[in-house]
Amino acid sequence: MASSDKQQKRAQRAKAKAKQNRAGRAKVNVVHPVLANPLINEPFDDVAIDLSTFDFKDIEENGFDPADFEDLFEMMKFGEGISLLAMCVVFLQYPVLELVVAEEAEEAATDFMMGLLITYRGIYHDEDTAV
Repeated sequence: MASSDKQQKRAQRAKAKAKQNRAGRAKVNVVHPVLANPLINEPFDDVAIDLSTFDFKDIEENGFDPADFEDLFEMMKFGEGISLLAMCVVFLQYPVLELVVAEEAEEAATDFMMGLLITYRGIYHDEDTAV
């Protein structure tokens, strides 16, 4: 049996090696540095969005309530604080957009996305949204 000194040294080396391995795994190769931030890359993972209650036809007929998209707008504002690219990345990852783009006509989906962007600018940049 090894002496207690040798056991302690082995334990310290094993602990240091384990820590090094954990630190090595944490690094993720990303396409762009902005995607290294988990609040930019997959920002809506912790947000509960019930897509089954989303009614695009109602939005087409009556418009949308900006309060319904508050989580999107707040994350876009956070992203904009980093860069416009980060803001766009956040916007394009919003689950409702994926649904709208997949299921609606191109023109209607584009109008919806532009409406969201215009509303965001109006809220956070005090710009008049009337055209």
